[in-house]
Amino acid sequence: MYQFVDRPLETLDAGCRFVVWSMRAWVSSLTSKGCPARFLAQPFARWRMIGGLQPFHRLMLVLNRDALESLHFHPLPCPRVSEHEALVLSLLVTVAGGGAAQTRDTLCLFVAEDGIGDALDSLSALSAALAIAGLMPVEPAESKG
Repeated sequence: MYQFVDRPLETLDAGCRFVVWSMRAWVSSLTSKGCPARFLAQPFARWRMIGGLQPFHRLMLVLNRDALESLHFHPLPCPRVSEHEALVLSLLVTVAGGGAAQTRDTLCLFVAEDGIGDALDSLSALSAALAIAGLMPVEPAESKG
């Protein structure tokens, strides 16, 4: 997670930027009383990620419903990655690398037990969709700018 925290978005790959934008747009849509899935459908289709919309939406619903603390996502124009945005990026990278057990252990630290299975399933499906679209987030190699 720490490899992503407070990093400038411009230094991250397209997959990271897409996921961060999606989290922020989902929260923004929900806050304005809109339907996040409907709002995100066109951008997800444009990025060849329509197959990832349902697991992404489900993941965000689980985090909204079952997080043990309030999660904070930056507003859309913010140029840096928040702690909780970094956490989700890190979970995606871990689950994509075959670390389902490690991902589950991390989820246990901030998601209620009832939501852990749904969150893990959603992360796995989202990771697969990101990989198919060529948008799988990659850990940054260099130090923060």
